[in-house]
Amino acid sequence: GGYVANSLAIMTDALHMLTDLSGIILTLLALWLSAKSPTKRFTFGFHRLEVLSAIISVLLVYILMAFLLYEAVQRTIHMDYEINGDIMLITAAVGVAVNLIMGFLLNQSGHLHSHSHSHPHSHVPQPNAPSAAHSHGHSSLAVRAAFVHALGDLVQSIGVLVAAYIIRFKPEYKIADPICTYIFSVLVVLTTVRILRDTGVIILEGVPRHLNVDRIKEDLMKIEDVYSIEDLNVWSLTAGKTTAIVHLQLVPGSSSKWEEVQSKARQLLLNTFGMYKCSVQLQSYKQEMGKTCASCQSSSA
Repeated sequence: GGYVANSLAIMTDALHMLTDLSGIILTLLALWLSAKSPTKRFTFGFHRLEVLSAIISVLLVYILMAFLLYEAVQRTIHMDYEINGDIMLITAAVGVAVNLIMGFLLNQSGHLHSHSHSHPHSHVPQPNAPSAAHSHGHSSLAVRAAFVHALGDLVQSIGVLVAAYIIRFKPEYKIADPICTYIFSVLVVLTTVRILRDTGVIILEGVPRHLNVDRIKEDLMKIEDVYSIEDLNVWSLTAGKTTAIVHLQLVPGSSSKWEEVQSKARQLLLNTFGMYKCSVQLQSYKQEMGKTCASCQSSSA
């Protein structure tokens, strides 16, 4: 519709929708990849393909946005363009209608989800109740976040509709079209900067934002018979799948309790901190003896 109407505002709005579509495709890709078994060559699996796909999609969005911005600047300078106000108005109206429907469906989904899990059907305690509640709460938050995002898209579509209305009935104000392109380009950048930041942290094997290494060390040190933490590495395979490797030293004389310590450490990492995978290495504490260098030995001799 934007191409037929020669409207950069609608094409930029469509570009913003493309970023949302990319997010949905990446989510589906992550679900598909998580079901694939690791191979001898890729022992961690194929989770990082999601990160690679995210970077490629963002780069494509930036290339398209740069082209639209260039066209907007040219139109602002020369003002030698015509816009089909009728087609622009119709396309913008359809965009607003679709966003209204999407927001309504997400709002209904959020209410149905909260009602379906607000009243338990049995008073018998369930062993998996905490994890189930966490899953339900996470799903509810995801629906609410999608609803808020849909509201943002609706506001953008309304802005395009207003611009289309102005251009349709006041063609001399066609400068509103490139102005919308400038505004929506900023929104696209704000939407994708977080994706680039998160993927950068994953590629550099940084600690995810929601985890605190010092807090993890403190809780590990609280485990009985743990003397010290030799090493702790925390990184993400992909978004939402955190891995940890920890090397613990046991209190002298407690080597027989290594299975219990390992079990508690794994439970802490997997359940409390939500690790996807973890490896716990244990060894008995051995005090390092001071090593005398050869020059000291020769001088004392």
